[in-house]
Amino acid sequence: MLDIIQDTLIDSIKLFPFLFVTYLILEFLEHKTGDKSKKIIKRSGNFGPVLGAILGIFPQCGFSTAASNFYVGKIITIGTLISIYLSTSDEMLPILISEQAPINLIIKILLIKLIIGITSGFLIDFIFKLIKKNKIQEVEINHLCEHDHCNCENTNIFKSSLTHSIHIFIYVLIITFLLNLVIYFIGEDNISKILASNLIFGPILAGLIGLIPNCASSVILTKLYLENVVTLSIMISGLLVNAGVGLLVLFRVNKNLKENIFITILLYLVGVISGFILSFII
Repeated sequence: MLDIIQDTLIDSIKLFPFLFVTYLILEFLEHKTGDKSKKIIKRSGNFGPVLGAILGIFPQCGFSTAASNFYVGKIITIGTLISIYLSTSDEMLPILISEQAPINLIIKILLIKLIIGITSGFLIDFIFKLIKKNKIQEVEINHLCEHDHCNCENTNIFKSSLTHSIHIFIYVLIITFLLNLVIYFIGEDNISKILASNLIFGPILAGLIGLIPNCASSVILTKLYLENVVTLSIMISGLLVNAGVGLLVLFRVNKNLKENIFITILLYLVGVISGFILSFII
């Protein structure tokens, strides 16, 4: 139990700086910048999937968290959000490096995630533009302020950003603790057996593990691959779906439940389908 509490605190505390910086940027854009700055953000949205996927490959849970807030704040498109989720590395890269995995293997995995992230992001944005459902609106944080009852219009941006960050931090802390408990009682060994005994449905099961909004899922999937329990394509399926606590924050800050569910299903399908395709290529 002490280990669970310790892991929960460490995972949650690591996110706090990202949360604060994210809300600080949102508050600054809302209260300080003019129409010119907002127009620049809107124009750069077309290239969002490329930039998002590149930034997402760095080993951090926090960037997917920032992406969720930026999407709800209408700064980035749904394609950019998905590209970031898909490329996010979480704990995969540190584990591969610590286990002295070949450098060409590490580069190969990162490139696969990067290419899938960029391609999927552009394709999703293209489809949504065709059906006119993916317009980047003026940057707003008003609905976040109303949701948290922080009275931001009467406070400075540092105080309001801190308020938002604390609210999300507490939410993530509680959910992460519950998830760690579930993983502890199920056992990583049992998860390994389930994946190893269902090779045909490996990408489907790996995708479900990847949906766990916790860095632990990326750790499990990477270790299983390094121990030759699962194939590279199965591991990548789960890692593509895994977005750290990005989805968790999305459900917390976005009031549109149907949209959140749709994004989750879309992310899962892209990860699983990519895994199936990769199983015939690599």
